[in-house]
Order: sequence, then structure tokens, then C-alpha cells
Amino acid sequence: MGNFSQLIKSNTPVLVDFFAEWCGPCKMMAPILKDLKQELGEEVTIIKIDIDKNPHIAKTYQIKGVPTFMLFKEGKMLWRQSGMLYKNDLVSIIKKFD
Repeated sequence: MGNFSQLIKSNTPVLVDFFAEWCGPCKMMAPILKDLKQELGEEVTIIKIDIDKNPHIAKTYQIKGVPTFMLFKEGKMLWRQSGMLYKNDLVSIIKKFD
């Protein structure tokens, strides 16, 4: 978890996507996150965390369902939401904390 802890300490907002390979809505979020990265570029870092491969991180952040998104900046969690989201919603949330 050391690497994860370092990544979320960035001055740039870090959007974490907690997902699972077996999760249908998670798969549907992939192109949305790709579009988000294309639109915002260096304004945001997007990290995908597979809860089945990283159970310790999922437990630490009490992930009960996927997809769950969290936004971190300088190590602080600024926002959290479970379920599918639209790109425009994610852009608004990220810009609000920029």
C-alpha cells in the first residue's frame, strides 16, 4: 500500500476507481474514464484499483461495492461516491477541488 499512499499525496487531484473484473458497470466506466483523461490531461491522475487483487486497500477504504470512486489531493480524501457516473459529473467534481 506504500505506493498507493505516495500516489494520493500528489498536488494534482487523484481520481481512484475501485473496480472488479467481474463488475459490468465497472467495464462501462472504462471508456468514460478514458474520455475524462483526454479532456483533463495533466489536471488529474486516474488510478484503477482492482479490489480482488488489492483487498488490503479495499478494506482500508471500506469499499463495499464497485465501482466506487474517490478523489484525493495531498493525501486527503475530498469526495467519494459509488456507482456509475457521467464524464461531465466527474469533470465538475474534479474542477470543484482543483
